[in-house]
Amino acid sequence: MNWTGPGARYRNLGELLQLVELRVKLRHYSPRTKQAYLQWIRRFVQFHGGQDPKRLGKLHIEEFLSSLATKRGVGASTQNQALAALLFLYKELLDKDLPWLNGIVRAKRPRRLPVVMTPKEVQVVLSEMTGTAQLIASVLYGSGLRLMEGCRLRVKDIDFERLEVHVREGKGKKDRKTMLPRRLAARLEHHLIGVKEQHDHDLAMGWGSVEMPGALSYKLPNAHKDWAWQWVFPATSAYLHPASQTRRRHHLHETVVQKEVRRSVRALRIAKRITCHTFRHSFATHLLESGSDIRTIQELLGHADLRTTMVYTHVLNCGGFGTISPFDRL
Repeated sequence: MNWTGPGARYRNLGELLQLVELRVKLRHYSPRTKQAYLQWIRRFVQFHGGQDPKRLGKLHIEEFLSSLATKRGVGASTQNQALAALLFLYKELLDKDLPWLNGIVRAKRPRRLPVVMTPKEVQVVLSEMTGTAQLIASVLYGSGLRLMEGCRLRVKDIDFERLEVHVREGKGKKDRKTMLPRRLAARLEHHLIGVKEQHDHDLAMGWGSVEMPGALSYKLPNAHKDWAWQWVFPATSAYLHPASQTRRRHHLHETVVQKEVRRSVRALRIAKRITCHTFRHSFATHLLESGSDIRTIQELLGHADLRTTMVYTHVLNCGGFGTISPFDRL
């Protein structure tokens, strides 16, 4: 269906999504946010029979969001993500800062306690895992990283002398430093020896470059082949970058680690919903159990609000709020 009208900047859904993608890039949002916004805007237009969003209003948005909860059974976070995409569409692209946009009630997310493994469970899960995925999971637990933070580590981000890991552009585009376990440093150094050999081979073949963040590809035109900028966990195969027509290596895809974690948990028959993020939850909880200061843990995790870190005080392995059940005194 074509959309026409005075001063129209787009004629159909395809052209609208192209404008949304361009505006998202100008805001420097992450690729995952871009894909999510494009998906929800497409579904919103299709839900209302392909009508131009400029002709839709508050009731149409509420009807769409309600259908997600009542007919699709999505959670509050998914519903809020859809609302964020539609707010971006109307405010940033259609230039409609309408009062009712801020008045739409967001779904309230249920407060759930994080799933945490015991140190013994961490040990057996890591022992069951194999390959590079096992090393990445060890870094997630040992340094408290999110999955994508671990996959996107570059060689220069690891300081073996100071035993630090520099997380660049983590959640919320924030940088932070966290610890590098001494027992893990030797394994990472040995791993990087093989990565360096692979990189040297790639350079000898005439390629061996990686994607550079932001505008650094223009500021540092030759840095994409430097050893310091290479991924700590590179993919096993290369790809052809369409814009530059150069062969590059991406970092190891996160699904490789996710699948290996699921396989290991199923093989061990652990009755917990353990994911890659569970290693980060376990990192924080075990530090609290060992007596670490909660504000130090807040900085290691990169939480902006201490209340986010405080949730781990409710899952400490010492009973409810540190008290002893009267049943144990019988």
